[in-house]
Formats: sequence, C-alpha cells, structure tokens
Amino acid sequence: MTISVCIICFNEEHNIRRCLDSSTWADEIVVVDSVSQDKTVAIAREYTDKVYQQAWPGYMEQKNFALSKAHGDWVLSLDADEEVSPELREEILTEIRRHHTNDGYRIPRRSFYQGRWIDHSGFYPDRQLRLFRSECGRWTGGRVHEKVEIKGSVGDLKHDLLHYPYKGTISGQLQTVNSFSSLLAQDMYAKGKQYHLWLLVARPAFKFLEVYVLKLGFLDGLAGFIIAITSAYALFVRYVKLREIENRFGNQPAK
Repeated sequence: MTISVCIICFNEEHNIRRCLDSSTWADEIVVVDSVSQDKTVAIAREYTDKVYQQAWPGYMEQKNFALSKAHGDWVLSLDADEEVSPELREEILTEIRRHHTNDGYRIPRRSFYQGRWIDHSGFYPDRQLRLFRSECGRWTGGRVHEKVEIKGSVGDLKHDLLHYPYKGTISGQLQTVNSFSSLLAQDMYAKGKQYHLWLLVARPAFKFLEVYVLKLGFLDGLAGFIIAITSAYALFVRYVKLREIENRFGNQPAK
C-alpha cells in the first residue's frame, strides 16, 4: 500500500518545512500552493517535484485539486501548519498495512497556542478525518469548514496530529477570525439565515460558557480564557457581518 501526503499552502515559509520534514516517510508528497509571494514554493521543491500553483478557488476546490494530483492508495491531507508526530506516523503505517481496514480515519489534533499545548477548550481532541483511501474520499462543504466525504467505513486513530495555528498569537487568531467570519456570514446569507439582535447578544455569551465551562477551558489556564473570549468574539463578528450583508452597509456616499 502506498500513501500520498497532500498539502495546500499560501505564504507559509515559517511553517511548511516542519510539515514537510514530518512527511518524508510517505511515498509521495503533493503540494498545491496558492501563488505565494514568499519562499514557500522554494522550500517545498526541496522535498518534492510535485509542487503545483493555482490561484485560490476555495478550500474544498483546492484540496480536491491536490487530491487529483495524488497517486497513492491512501491519502493523508495536511495543512502547512500541521505536523505528523512520530507516534502517528507509525500508527498510520501499521494501520494501512492491515488486511482489514476502514476506508477513512479521524485523527485527534492537538494545538499549540499561547505558548502551551491545549488539552481542552474545544481545541482537543478536535478529531479530523484526514486519512482515507484515495478512491473512497472527496472534499465537500461550503466556503470554510470543508470536510472529507467517505464512501465506506470510518475509524479513529489514537495518536495526535500536531497543530500550530495562528502563529501561536492572538494577532494571528484575530486575522483568521476576520477572514473566516466573512466567509461564514456569506454562507449563512446564502442559506437564508437572518440576523436577529438576540442572536448577536445570546450566541457569543453561550459560546463563552460552552468553551470555558462545558469544554473545561478553565483547565487550560489563561490560554483557555483567551480561547473562550476569542471564540465568543468570532460569533459576535459573524452576526455583525451577516447584518452588514443584509443591509448592504459600506462607505456609500450620501445621495
């Protein structure tokens, strides 16, 4: 059984070498770059000749493009800010060599944020379906939160995929919140969902309680409190942007 690692990226020179170093055990590495302006492509070409560039069409489309370039029996899909731990590597190799396996596998993902590994706060185990037979899986979804749709059985692996989101800082997280909230608000509007004041007030408050209390964010110390606050803020901004879309707000000159 052969395995292809598929990576999508854009301006990830600070992350991608770590990701690629952790993928050299695979039979093939496929990198799809969204026309980066830094050294991402040059670094990727040190590890593989299967580096492709394509203007950004969306998460689902870009990951399916990477999938179309892979030739392995199995595919492991990674983001540039992720790293395959040695324990996960060995578990994957053992699993795909078995005679009777599932067609896809969810992998627990552990994130490093605010200088520490996060064990709660909804950040962990954060299971991601990333390993699958190439003929059984395809990416589906909206503008964000794409997912693999598997034709067949799905199981769970035990060892962690390591994740280094937001460059570890709140500035990076807020940049992601700004980008994703715009896409999610557009998805909500397209699905006919409407802004209501009570949603703007209630949903962020409940989100904070969910992350900090129900998902044990308080056990992650100050980092857990920061995650709870920013998770609530992300929902707040999403509903504000939905309101802006509905009302076509913007810097329009007065008539």
